[in-house]
Amino acid sequence: MKGFYTIALLVLSNIFMTIAWYGHLKFKELKWFENAGLITIILISWGLAFFEYCFQVPANKMGYEGDGGPFSLLQLKVIQEVITLLVFVGFTTFFFKNETLKWNHFAGFACLVLAVYFFFRR
Repeated sequence: MKGFYTIALLVLSNIFMTIAWYGHLKFKELKWFENAGLITIILISWGLAFFEYCFQVPANKMGYEGDGGPFSLLQLKVIQEVITLLVFVGFTTFFFKNETLKWNHFAGFACLVLAVYFFFRR
């Protein structure tokens, strides 16, 4: 179950991270933030990043085999990268309708799937 909880926490962490890093690009469409300056946007992003860390740190602690988890450090990192990409693609598809996925993006995804395979191969 530690592996499942680790992945679930990483997904939550990446949702906050993606919103903190890229969500502000849509803030100008919201009435509350239409006149927000860069400092305001940075502070809001930092606030969101706090929640990212609240999920990321326990996920890594719980999932790391050195702390009794099922994953090596390298495996944790590749899992996190794949989750980041999946969350980012979902976020982009939902919020940025002008972005489109092309064949080369899917080729890149296939390479990441191969990376996961090789990282988990014993």
